[in-house]
Amino acid sequence: MQLDQIKRREFLALLGGAVTGPLTWPLTARAEPAEAVVKARPFDPRITPARPDLAASHLSGSVRAERFVEGEAFEIGVSHAPLRSAPSQEAMLQTEALKGERMTVYETKDGWAWGQLAGDGYVGFVPGSALRAAGPAATHKVAALRTFVFPGPSIKLPPTETLSFGSRLAIARVDRSFAITAAGGHVSVLHLAPVTTRESDFVAVAERFLGTPYLWGGKTSLGTDCSGLLQLALNACGVPCPRDTDMQEQALGSARPRPHALEQLRRGDLVFWKGHVAIVRDDATVVHANASRHMAVALEPIAEVLPRIRAIAGDVTSVRRLTPA
Repeated sequence: MQLDQIKRREFLALLGGAVTGPLTWPLTARAEPAEAVVKARPFDPRITPARPDLAASHLSGSVRAERFVEGEAFEIGVSHAPLRSAPSQEAMLQTEALKGERMTVYETKDGWAWGQLAGDGYVGFVPGSALRAAGPAATHKVAALRTFVFPGPSIKLPPTETLSFGSRLAIARVDRSFAITAAGGHVSVLHLAPVTTRESDFVAVAERFLGTPYLWGGKTSLGTDCSGLLQLALNACGVPCPRDTDMQEQALGSARPRPHALEQLRRGDLVFWKGHVAIVRDDATVVHANASRHMAVALEPIAEVLPRIRAIAGDVTSVRRLTPA
């Protein structure tokens, strides 16, 4: 599948010029006057660092806030961190940030940091203890479903950390079978790949997560939701992907003209319902993280999925194809 041919302009249009500053994708948005952006589309609060009392300085003149501040660069220093809708452990989990991901922080208060993730632009609260000062740029990423970090060059040592697929590390050197991080952790070289490495088949990447428990807002091999699974799989192939299903449906690929025609489906098509997405594996099956039957990532016959989800979320809203027909 030639993923490099995927059209990405829809994603940039979704974000809008005024919110692309902190993002780090290898994409460039055409700058628009802030007033024009606001008139063209309302800012999405999920990806806009703005609250009534506080907003990012680059949004000054575009949104209303009591004060505007410059953000400070941090990175996720733990295996993965929850990004929540409010500064509370009981608040809804919106997504998860993986080790090494950068975050622009605009406020730290009462043990919580409020800011914007560099990976997909999502805005929310993470525990302040999960952050550290931004260090050297990542050189490698975890290519295995999960891996361990050891304190020294032996797999017999008690691991200090468990990292999930897609976590990013700055590797200082390689000593035989171990890659040694800038912080001194030892990781099996067999479980890493250079950050520039791109998988060739995002469907196969998604299939590696089969059996992973369903977790609303999750994005790791310990738990993921449907849109998190798609984002992980596409990101592994070098394809930018927004976090939530409604964003994904607007941004990814092109809509097929007959969304209810099963005979048109082919590997890699994305089937969207309101609040759900499934990845077509072949002309008869899909892979998706679902809470309606398996409470896990599973393979299912599309003919069984359609009526079940229709009863929950209604009819298919679109089928989108990432490559030219």
